[in-house]
This record gives sequence, structure tokens and C-alpha cells, in this order.
Amino acid sequence: MNTKVPTSSFAAEDRFGQRVAARLSDGSQELPHDIGERLRVARAQAVAMRKQAPQLRAASVVMQSGHVATMGGGWWTRIGSVVPLIALVAGLITISVLQDEDRASELAEVDSALLTGDLPPAAYTDPGFAQFLKADGASD
Repeated sequence: MNTKVPTSSFAAEDRFGQRVAARLSDGSQELPHDIGERLRVARAQAVAMRKQAPQLRAASVVMQSGHVATMGGGWWTRIGSVVPLIALVAGLITISVLQDEDRASELAEVDSALLTGDLPPAAYTDPGFAQFLKADGASD
């Protein structure tokens, strides 16, 4: 099982963020004071959201390493995952019952044809009768 955290993509994101921040800082010195303050507040909010991101990253790393991580959802999530399973089992049971009924009706048709036919049922087990049917079928 691979539990290594892929740090190269995180480092690349950090470098990109630092470059964008540097460019924004360079251009913000020429802006009016009120716009600069709004940008400072937005930057502080972005940094606060960035500090929450490692929790989400840990969940994605757990998902990548083959473990299942649940992030809330409660009992609706559990019901939502059980309903398809119940539907699958019900479908398989229905298919099985229908196939059993079809097979039983086919066997009933064969049995009724044997019992209501002109020949006795013992004739069908006679090897000579099988040869007669083969020869009779070849002559047609």
C-alpha cells in the first residue's frame, strides 16, 4: 500500500501562489488606499482558507492510498449507499424466479406432449426407436 504523500504538486502550487502574491503586491502600491484595504482583507481571507486546505488534502491522500474517508453525510449517505444494493438483490431474485417459472412451463409442455401423444413413454427410451427417428429424419 502506498502511503507516500505526493509533495511535488503541493510544492508547485505553493510556488505559483507565491509568484502571484508577489505580482499582486508589486501592483498594489499604485492603487488607492480603499482598494488596497479591500485587497488586504481578501488576501487575509484567502490565507485563512489556505490554512484549512491541508485537512482536505489529507482526506484526498487517504482516498488515493486506498482507504475510504467519509466527510459527514450522516444517515442519508448510508441509506443512499444501501438502496442500490437492495435494488440489485431484488432484481436478481426477480430474474431467478422468472427463469424458474419459464423452465417449469417448458418442462410441463414437454411432459404433456409425451403423455398425450400416440406413443407410450417407454417407446422414447427404446434405442431402436431412436434409430428409427434418425433414419426417418434422414429420408425426408
